[in-house]
Amino acid sequence: MRRIYLDNNATTPVLPEVFEAMRPYFGEHFGNASSIHHHGQETRAAVERARDSVASLLNSRAAEVVFTSGGTEADNLAVAGLTSAGDHIITSNIEHHAVLHACKHLEEACCEVTYVPVDGHGLVDPDDVRRALRPNTKLISIMMANNETGVLQPVEEIGKIATEADVYFHIDAVQAAGKVPIDVKRIGCDALSISGHKMHAPQGVGALYVRRGSRLQPLFYGGRHERSRRAGTENVPGIVALGKAAELAMQGFERGEDKKIAAGRDRLQQGILAQVEEAGVNGDCAPRMPNTSNIYFDHIDGEAMVISLDLNGLAVSTGAACSSGAIEPSHVLVAMGLRADRARASIRFSLGKQNKAEDIDIALALVPETVARLRELSPAYKKQVINS
Repeated sequence: MRRIYLDNNATTPVLPEVFEAMRPYFGEHFGNASSIHHHGQETRAAVERARDSVASLLNSRAAEVVFTSGGTEADNLAVAGLTSAGDHIITSNIEHHAVLHACKHLEEACCEVTYVPVDGHGLVDPDDVRRALRPNTKLISIMMANNETGVLQPVEEIGKIATEADVYFHIDAVQAAGKVPIDVKRIGCDALSISGHKMHAPQGVGALYVRRGSRLQPLFYGGRHERSRRAGTENVPGIVALGKAAELAMQGFERGEDKKIAAGRDRLQQGILAQVEEAGVNGDCAPRMPNTSNIYFDHIDGEAMVISLDLNGLAVSTGAACSSGAIEPSHVLVAMGLRADRARASIRFSLGKQNKAEDIDIALALVPETVARLRELSPAYKKQVINS
């Protein structure tokens, strides 16, 4: 059986070029990047080259890049590190749990938090952010791209609001990095999180852009790594891999790879909707990442569809991998106003650089027949057919 992977928003395969770049740092180049001898200095040089590459991807200064263990740590570091007791935070109710749960923790401990809503397309209204401002507002944290729907938020408008109000602005760009161009100067944000495994680097490495002059309190205490912003011996192989992935992402934008991926996503989406009745795209009227389509299929159970497709070699998901198995429907889709049954019947398709045209062809053959088979087993669908 040929296996097709269309769940790249959960994680991506490490590209061969990325693996080859990091491989030497597991063996011959093993030094601690904080050591002053030759072994340490050659790995320190590799870390700084990677920092330059990540900075170029974000259009920031290299000194503004802090390497972390991934997106969750980067989000937590930004949310907790830019606020203190008594501060007010503004975020949205569709954020990744790395931000939502960090905000909930601070809300219970020492801060006030406002959760702004989204409309039926999954978009935050910048005016809601402006209206939520208070005299003690310290931080606005809004994601760039939603991990479930792919909807891109109006971060430049929100950045202007944050600048006018003189408050910090953090962006969770974990799903956006490597898929759409990012310019932290144009956006005007003070912090921005990315994760390696969402852009064809390995799991376990990420980065936080921290604008020069921002007062960031560290989460970890130990050595003076990362300019005292993130203690702990650097994960050199992972950092090198993230740097290489950043380079490949920039080259991909120059070659128009994002447009090719968008064309494949559109062909998949349009092909499914042409063959399947009572289906639609969540967030279709909003700007979206080029690789993501979240489609609802009425009268089916999303988890059952994921399992059925997997048995036939196609990997997709019902939403965030970290929420897999949850009883409650997606908090993102519910916030957009979807009924609980429709939210549970939604499937996320997300493409990666490794996907080929044949992958789309196979998906277009499997998805409609799987939906038809599951609906035949649905009492509610049978009843509707009889009544119609």
